[in-house]
Amino acid sequence: MDVFLQQLVLALPLFSLVLIGYLTMRLSGWPSSVSDGLTRFVFTLALPAMLFRLMSKSRDLPPVDSRLLIAFFGGCLIVFVIGRLVSWKIFKLDGVSQSVFALGGVFSNNVMLGLPLAKVSLGEAAVPSVALVLVFNALILWTLVTVSVEWARHGSFSAKGFARTARGVLTNPIVVGILGGTLVSLSGRDLPEAISSPINMIGQSGSTMALVALGMGLAEYGIRDGLRVSFAVCAIKLIVLPLIVWGLAWLLGLPKMETQVVVLLSSMATGANVYLMSRQFKALEGPTASALVLSTLLASVTTPLVLALMN
Repeated sequence: MDVFLQQLVLALPLFSLVLIGYLTMRLSGWPSSVSDGLTRFVFTLALPAMLFRLMSKSRDLPPVDSRLLIAFFGGCLIVFVIGRLVSWKIFKLDGVSQSVFALGGVFSNNVMLGLPLAKVSLGEAAVPSVALVLVFNALILWTLVTVSVEWARHGSFSAKGFARTARGVLTNPIVVGILGGTLVSLSGRDLPEAISSPINMIGQSGSTMALVALGMGLAEYGIRDGLRVSFAVCAIKLIVLPLIVWGLAWLLGLPKMETQVVVLLSSMATGANVYLMSRQFKALEGPTASALVLSTLLASVTTPLVLALMN
């Protein structure tokens, strides 16, 4: 219990920033363009700058065990299949809706929530492990759900669709920041002060503004219809996925830091990109929006609990 309370105290200020962003949008009467603008700043400047700065110093940190990708994405694949089966057998959803439901159970909010929590809970030594997951996260999971949806619709998947997904990932500012910082680290040289200082100043706002922007974004959703489906997504995302990822990490014999990172990231709330996918495919839009809000609220308790159990 003491360990849980300790983790809760560490996480509480971060979730409080989410609440501040949420209440600001609810009470201020600001247009959604304010939230959109802050989110764009966070994704295109603040977080990429922060990740660039941290990864450029990664040569001074212990090496990362790349098997963490097997534990994390292997767990995601298993849970994706479970999600499709649950949505088919219990909720009688069609193939496209099954894919969106399953994605909600595996796609974590690792950029705006997972990264700040990992830095606070595990320290900066955890950042290279988080960055490795982030680089492959969008590519692997977007490809997985795209294959699932296309197969449900047409019984096939095109190489053109995969190429479009890969191009989108490689031009993503988050990925560019990670890869750019890694290249600087591998070069063995430090950037000139005139370049590194502005990047550092912008990056320092990344974690804080990401959480405020997340709260502002959640204010656009709210609790809607399909709550049974939403709670099922939350249960799979916040309980089943962390347990399976934890089990795979144990089977692989991952070091403690990598194990903590992948389990922490898998315990995060459902990412907002799942809602965008539901809108794109016009499937489960209401339940997915509800799952975003509910999973973020519930994760404020379940994530510290997961961290406490690992200790």
